[in-house]
Amino acid sequence: MNRIVLLALTLTLLTTLVTSARYPYQKVLQHSRIRGRQHGPNVCAVQKVMGSNKQYYTNCKQWYQRKICGKSTVIVYECCPGYEKVPGEKGCPAALPLSNIYDTLGIVGAGTTQLYSDRANLRPDIEGPGSFTIFAPSNEAWAALPAEILDALVSNVNIELLNALRYHMVDKRLLTDEMKHGVTVPSMYQNLDIHIHHYPNGIVTVNCARLIKADHHATNGVVHVIDKVITAVTNSLDQVVETEESLETLRAAVAAAGLETMLQSEDKQYTLLAPTNEAFEKVPQETLTRILGDPEALKDLLHHHLLHSAQCSEAIIAGSSIETIEGTPLEVGCLGDELTLNGKAIISKKDVLATNGVVHFIDELLIPDSAKTLSELGKDSVASTAIDLFQQAGLNSHLAVNERVTVIAPHNNAFKAGTPVIDRDMKNLLQSHIIKEQLSSKYLYHGQVLETVGGKKLRVFVYRNALCIENSCIDAHDKKGRYGTLFIVDKLLTPPSGNVMDVLKADNRFSMLVAAIQSAGLTETLNREGTFTVLAPTDEAFRALPSGELNKLLGNAEELSNLLKYHIGDEILVSGAVSQLVRMKSLQGEKLEAMTRNSTLFVNKEPVSEADIMATNGVVHAMNTVLQPAKSHYRGDLQSDSGLDILRQAAAYSKVSQRHARLVPPNSKLLSKMKPRSSE
Repeated sequence: MNRIVLLALTLTLLTTLVTSARYPYQKVLQHSRIRGRQHGPNVCAVQKVMGSNKQYYTNCKQWYQRKICGKSTVIVYECCPGYEKVPGEKGCPAALPLSNIYDTLGIVGAGTTQLYSDRANLRPDIEGPGSFTIFAPSNEAWAALPAEILDALVSNVNIELLNALRYHMVDKRLLTDEMKHGVTVPSMYQNLDIHIHHYPNGIVTVNCARLIKADHHATNGVVHVIDKVITAVTNSLDQVVETEESLETLRAAVAAAGLETMLQSEDKQYTLLAPTNEAFEKVPQETLTRILGDPEALKDLLHHHLLHSAQCSEAIIAGSSIETIEGTPLEVGCLGDELTLNGKAIISKKDVLATNGVVHFIDELLIPDSAKTLSELGKDSVASTAIDLFQQAGLNSHLAVNERVTVIAPHNNAFKAGTPVIDRDMKNLLQSHIIKEQLSSKYLYHGQVLETVGGKKLRVFVYRNALCIENSCIDAHDKKGRYGTLFIVDKLLTPPSGNVMDVLKADNRFSMLVAAIQSAGLTETLNREGTFTVLAPTDEAFRALPSGELNKLLGNAEELSNLLKYHIGDEILVSGAVSQLVRMKSLQGEKLEAMTRNSTLFVNKEPVSEADIMATNGVVHAMNTVLQPAKSHYRGDLQSDSGLDILRQAAAYSKVSQRHARLVPPNSKLLSKMKPRSSE
């Protein structure tokens, strides 16, 4: 108990301290302090990526996942910024000595920047009086520069190297809590802007270089160590597209869509996922020609490659969903040093910074649903089998052109047992899966009638946990294309072919039920307009009744009517709507209980042998069992009649017959099961 209380107090303290920090970087730093406190004062816990020199202060989620960009991490403990160890003492109890920026560069491990500052005659400035901020590239950052660039800098220290270093400086003290997301600050080189981004996960970047050691105070300013050498940014997103040879096709598409103004504007920051010429070439020519010739589709395509803010690669340490301007989210993540989009490593060049955002070059075109035809939508979806069937049936003209339709497409799971043969009947059935107008499922309502391209009328049923069109229930989110919408459903839809009585009369399994309905005077009820669910006992179910009981039922209209009304629900309940226990009132007055188990519908714990035979005024579910009401509504002298006991026995016989339905013929199984009963 004491351990539980201690854990609760620790979590409460952790939450209080972390939430007291105002900005993301301070929050993750505070979290790291708390995780490291067991090792002494001013110790921070850091996640180090195994096999690299990368390390991060992280939040609770990253701490427990123990992964950065899919790579395992180990926890190391080091002095928090501004503190150092003292021999013989625990933790990091001593504050670092406060010195000028030049000396501080050496203290924080930025020795190469310190060396180059000396060579470029910058040392007097950063040793003397003033208030500066320097974003100091790490030793590894300088070493990672291409040899020709580094040679050009060090061979002209008084101009090139000095200017490069001054671009890393700001003439005021700038701490991370002042570094707001999306702001720019003028550098000390020709006042060219430095672009700052402060992300929700605590990562701070300048010109897409990550701050790896931040907020080291000096007597004349502050030092931040960064993981790259940064360069001045002068081009807008539009100018990047204009000047890159590999973006020639994108350039033409931007011009055709009239998006140059957006990519030139300095009012907002964007991330442009720029498809290369190679990316466009991978798309089928027919598809590409259609999109480039359709202004609306082209606009959606390009907007799908733009994110609402600048997203530098160094800020991505785990997958997250980011919405595009077009409105569809992309899963932006990373795997090791590679960025991923929707789980695929298709970014060939990253972090090309612009004055109004950042560009990542991608070698695959991201076509949003809103720019696709229904055929294109379906091919890459969980309804691909259904789309193939539509095409085989010669219905592709509805799916591939600018016709406003909604296609009801069964999930691939609906065809696990095999795909149907395309004949005339199947073509007509598939035609009933295409609705004349483009719809959105969120606007469908109970009782709505939809018209198909073949002239059929389909009803909409809204349940607590399901939205169904006839017997097919929507199984996934809508996929809205350029002109049409795809409703992915759980099964093939079967339009009604007549009223309940028509359905029963047309099926020879229900001949005895039809006779019983007529004897009970319920024909008119089931012929009229209404909403009925008929739990229809088959002839097999009636034959399972004890000898003479059926004749007795047929001879007693009141008793027969009561029994049959118990098999009729006063609403339409299709099997796909039964995801949990559902109670439905019968015409007899008592409740029926429906549930689904292993994809089989059960009513009053009895299995339905065939579900969802649709009728214009209801639905029929075939049953090999005669259900019985729990109580009778007859005259007092009939309530004790042995006929009620016989009906209960009939239900029991029916259950026994079902267990062996596949083993012996109905008559044989009935006789074999009745013999033990009669001998009791």
